[in-house]
Amino acid sequence: MAHATTSAQPQGATGLLLLADGTAIWGRGFGAAGAKAGEVCFNTSITGYQEILTDPSYAGQIITFTFPHIGNVGANPEDIEADVPHALGCIVRQDVTNPSSFRSAQHFSDWLSANNQIGISGVDTRALTRRIREAGAPNAVIAHAPDGVFDMPALLALAQGWPGLEGMDLAIEVTGAETRGWDGGKWTLGHGYAAMGEGDRPHVVAIDYGAKHNIFRSLVEAGAKVTVVPAKTSLEDILALEPAGVFLSNGPGDPAATGVYAVPVIQGLLERDVPIFGICLGHQLLGLAAGARTLKMHQGHRGANHPVKRLETGVVEITSMNHGFAVDAATLPANVVETHVSLFDGSNCGIAFTDKNAFGVQYHPEASPGPQDSFYLFEKFVHGLKAPATAA
Repeated sequence: MAHATTSAQPQGATGLLLLADGTAIWGRGFGAAGAKAGEVCFNTSITGYQEILTDPSYAGQIITFTFPHIGNVGANPEDIEADVPHALGCIVRQDVTNPSSFRSAQHFSDWLSANNQIGISGVDTRALTRRIREAGAPNAVIAHAPDGVFDMPALLALAQGWPGLEGMDLAIEVTGAETRGWDGGKWTLGHGYAAMGEGDRPHVVAIDYGAKHNIFRSLVEAGAKVTVVPAKTSLEDILALEPAGVFLSNGPGDPAATGVYAVPVIQGLLERDVPIFGICLGHQLLGLAAGARTLKMHQGHRGANHPVKRLETGVVEITSMNHGFAVDAATLPANVVETHVSLFDGSNCGIAFTDKNAFGVQYHPEASPGPQDSFYLFEKFVHGLKAPATAA
């Protein structure tokens, strides 16, 4: 039975977040017009909104930003993490002002419109965040109607009909379509992204489950030659590329669903002792391949201020996170150890095999909120690989 909405539409409201339980949260719409259904989450970052909205891991999600001044430095073509953004839209507190950054090439609202993403301003985002913390991430519809006219029964049916992220394989929807080489490396002001340097580099095959571009750049910066392959690439095709190591990328959706086709490939790589490094979804898939289980989190971890303890040394890293699922550390087999834990809730943030060169972390070392706390992971992986033999 559908519940009635909890508040009448205020005068001038052109934006709406309609939760599946019927709760209506009104605001001012900007960006693209229309309506989209997904899961509402929150992100605590105060910078990097463009990178967040283009991170494929946010496919199927509506992002609530807890920091009030989102969009005010505009948008530019360099601060993106995917060719096509996959987040459904965003909810912010303050209206977006004109850009204030010398790097801005476009107004944030225009950038959202161009990328078919919906924005709502004027929302009490802290109150919405508290609701998510207490009740979990809800299913909802985000809608923008410039004329202020909303078909509430149809929107409620859309919100209630969305199946949720559990059991949903979204990696297949955001992965690249073809195998490709990756050349771009570290970014510098005025020069953009550097090209890969010369010399013999160990070949890393990166499986793209919805990868952020900066992960590939970080692998290049650490010294690797990178080939990116689609999520459903077979074990045989990966081995035919003769990788020195295989990287498992981040991505959206339920790892158990993606694992139906990903886990047998990863297990085949493990059986052949191919070195493996996984991040986020890739970390979860590595855990599944080891025999562990994953679970849906109550609210997830999303932000650039998450403290993670490195168990081997006791060092605490300030990390960037974006995940709603986690590896259940209690289900890890004897040959896999927990290497990192969240200091917020004790959830698993890293694993390593004791009998193979294979490890993964739940957070995003390429996002660098520390800013250099976690780059050692790329160096650990790449420096542990064998470069191709040089012809005599």
